[in-house]
Amino acid sequence: MKLKEIIVVEGRDDTTAVKRAVDADTIETNGSAINIETLEKIKLAQATRGVIVLTDPDYPGQKIRHAIEKYVPECKHAFIPKDQAIHKHGKGVGVEHASIEAIRAALKDAHLMQEIVEVDITKEDLIDAGLIGGAGSKERREQLGKLLRIGYTNGKQLHKRLTMFQITKEAFAIAIKEIRQEEGNV
Repeated sequence: MKLKEIIVVEGRDDTTAVKRAVDADTIETNGSAINIETLEKIKLAQATRGVIVLTDPDYPGQKIRHAIEKYVPECKHAFIPKDQAIHKHGKGVGVEHASIEAIRAALKDAHLMQEIVEVDITKEDLIDAGLIGGAGSKERREQLGKLLRIGYTNGKQLHKRLTMFQITKEAFAIAIKEIRQEEGNV
């Protein structure tokens, strides 16, 4: 079965990995030097078939995702957790290193960025959950991103990401409970 949406990836190796996992067309950004012609291609693809952005779980991947989101805000976004996108010998992180199953799961769970509407999760909730400003907060954010399938984000951007994906306080609470259980802090 062929995916209707066009998958936006960073490069040729990512296209190869995606095509091993699903029957889909791709647009390559050629790394973080994304240009206006590529953004226009993505805009046309979104208007005709829909787009899912699947970039590497690293800083350059976030930079590309942000540029696309700004130019074509209607795109869906798929995230592969960093620990599922690491080269087997530890030499790099990227979509091209992810398993077929990880790519399929990410595409299946692709989110549409929502109009920014305040959610009822507060900054105090993030502090109370140990997600910002404390020891182990980065690891908890990584785990939260994996559980909610919204990708990793730093402490400053976490509330914005939760808002963009309209994560409910209930879904947030369930994820935090699971993280605490894994840490042994029930």
